[in-house]
Amino acid sequence: MIITTSICANYLPKAIVLARSIKETNPEVRFILCLLERNIHPAAQNCSYFDDIVLGKDLGFEQFDKFIFKHAIVEASTAIKGQLFRYLFQHYPDEHRFVYLDPDIKVYGQMHELNDALNEHAIVLTPHLCHPEDIMDAVMDNELSALQHGVFNLGFLALARSEESLRFADWWASRLEMFCYDDIPRGIFTDQKWIDLAPCYFDVHIFKHPGYNVAPWNLSKRKLELNSEWTVNGQPLRFFHYSGFDSGANEGMINKYVPDRSNAVYTLRDEYVHELEHADQSKLGHTDWSYDFYMSGERIERESRLIYRDTPEMPYRVENPFALSNDYFKRYISVEQIAGNVIKQGKKLLKRLVNR
Repeated sequence: MIITTSICANYLPKAIVLARSIKETNPEVRFILCLLERNIHPAAQNCSYFDDIVLGKDLGFEQFDKFIFKHAIVEASTAIKGQLFRYLFQHYPDEHRFVYLDPDIKVYGQMHELNDALNEHAIVLTPHLCHPEDIMDAVMDNELSALQHGVFNLGFLALARSEESLRFADWWASRLEMFCYDDIPRGIFTDQKWIDLAPCYFDVHIFKHPGYNVAPWNLSKRKLELNSEWTVNGQPLRFFHYSGFDSGANEGMINKYVPDRSNAVYTLRDEYVHELEHADQSKLGHTDWSYDFYMSGERIERESRLIYRDTPEMPYRVENPFALSNDYFKRYISVEQIAGNVIKQGKKLLKRLVNR
């Protein structure tokens, strides 16, 4: 089995904690890091838990700079996941099982149940929620969020090599290459919303073991306990998804649904934060993204990415967007607006002349 994750350098501490937990619990697994940077960061090169490192630009995209320029950092880390699976299928022909885990995950035990599922199914997904919520607050926090962001949490995805999984990877990669944006009003949330369609197109297994993908959004229905081992609803804990734990983004949700500070989730959380600190989170966590700058060193503004992304002719007119500047995109859109206004005024004048 290969387990992989895709990150920018600021997530290296998380990837180190993830890889270490995999090696300690599933030592037979190979861990492949996909790093979305121009060069391999020294902290990645020096980590013995990574069996291999591949840069995003080496995954096989035809015009990688044009592709990556369209995306903010979080969008970019998710937009390459389909192509990453295609790369793994091609470059590791001796492997038959491939698992993606988000970097902010820690593995706590051997994943026997997942192996069993992959014996029978080519595509395995976990939903954000496995049980209906009972109170309105939880419906609004969790069920409405799942409807907005995607039914399935793409912090986990497992594929067994087959014609079906290859067909799925090709489809997913093509959609992410075109539309992997944080744009909920348009019905898109990075890579996740696309997977709502996957059970319609492919033979997908929805994996509901409570010990997989435990996270803030399902703690209202998953009870963590520590006896001889960590358990969730009486089943072994396999991995916990620490989404937003270090930043505090999900602290309010945890406090709301698990108010008892002696609960096991706080023990797990504190241990995880300590491991991140040991992996140099305070320093590496603030690493600049190398694709956040033009070749000149100027930081790319979000508006420039949006202009490039939403102007259909732009990729054909621009050889390398990183060779440009924010001023170029501002001037470009201004010229386009002026030209558009001139055309509108010309049409109005022509209409008046015709009607005389």
